[in-house]
Amino acid sequence: MTNPNEPQGANLVSHPQLTFALLLTLLLVPLVVAQETGSGTFRIIHNFTGGKDGGTPYAGLIIDRSGNLYGTAFQGGRGSCPPQNIGCGTVFEMTPSASGWSYKTLYAFLGNNDGAGPYAPVAFGPDGSLYGTTNQGGSQVCLSGCGVIFRVKPPTKDCQSCAWAESVLHRFQGGSDGFYPLSNVTFDKAGNLYGTTEQSDASGTVWELTQSHGAWTNTTIYDFYPQGGPYSGVVFDHGGNLYGTTGLSNDFYGGIYQLRRSGNGWTEKSIFSFQGGKHGYGPTALILGKAGELIGATSSGGPKRGGTAYNLSYSKGSWTLNTLYAFSDEGVGGYGPWGPLNIDAAGNLYGTTWGDTAGDLGTVFKLTRSGSGWKQTVLHRFTGGSDGGVPYSNIVFDSHGNLYGTASQGGSYNYGVVFEIMP
Repeated sequence: MTNPNEPQGANLVSHPQLTFALLLTLLLVPLVVAQETGSGTFRIIHNFTGGKDGGTPYAGLIIDRSGNLYGTAFQGGRGSCPPQNIGCGTVFEMTPSASGWSYKTLYAFLGNNDGAGPYAPVAFGPDGSLYGTTNQGGSQVCLSGCGVIFRVKPPTKDCQSCAWAESVLHRFQGGSDGFYPLSNVTFDKAGNLYGTTEQSDASGTVWELTQSHGAWTNTTIYDFYPQGGPYSGVVFDHGGNLYGTTGLSNDFYGGIYQLRRSGNGWTEKSIFSFQGGKHGYGPTALILGKAGELIGATSSGGPKRGGTAYNLSYSKGSWTLNTLYAFSDEGVGGYGPWGPLNIDAAGNLYGTTWGDTAGDLGTVFKLTRSGSGWKQTVLHRFTGGSDGGVPYSNIVFDSHGNLYGTASQGGSYNYGVVFEIMP
């Protein structure tokens, strides 16, 4: 695996999934797209220092009903974890008030047996705790550790000043259970957790974590071979089926798979394979649309070479992929969306692109339906300076329509930022 924690610099754009992608030659198909510049107000609400608060927030955010934001930083905090040895990562909370935003580190990882390098966003469990994965730490069978599944539990109501408590629910062992998880976790209706690992003794896994009498059991429900390993997590449809994407390999541009329950196990089916042409390549995480369709993006390729946004729908026994929008590379070798898209009540899509090799350090965008197609509005274009740069983030919005996300670089200390865009 290529370690996702790369040296930080304002003009550095890199990511493990695109190592092979940079070597590919793409077909350029003419396509007219609309682009506007947004008029919202952009501001930074936290600058990561690389110290106790953390640094390099790859994952993006989640938001609760009160408008509090939660996320992870890949490094910083405490401990000494490679490659920069400035800390093993953090889980954080940001709370709004009339006077502004306050930042709080909920937990700082220690590395080794505890876990290190949270790369994915956290998720709320049925008990109100935050659940997630670290890419490193845990079992030392793997270089820098194989990764863990963790829970960060809030204090009881009678002790709100008490600290959040972290516990490791599973330590990956570097074999058939997989290692190096990059994905978030997803819950089913019974409270079981699901996610993926990028690698295993084959090509990565989909796992299920169940609890019985206080003990947690991890089960590999699918082991990928010979496809590229999964970088993103999984999403449920209304019928209880799981869907996810696979990454790039030497002869594979990525795909979308379905897992259906079959007796006591699961049956996998490939429902779409990207070919590197008009549909793009390097698919990112999926979300479920209002009509049950799958909505996603590709990080590169497509008609304008900068990735695509698409939906995938099922009808009369077959799946059909429809490209909604093709992003321009803005230069040579553009990098499109990496984090999952988000959809608002009106059906508009939001996300980020993470830049290109021509000096563009990423954007926040909105896609709206326009006639028979879709129109892009660029809400912010990152410079890599005080505003941050290279976002791998999702976008979340509060009840007032304000947008939030993270950028992995830039800011006052060049360790990334949390930003807000007010309409």
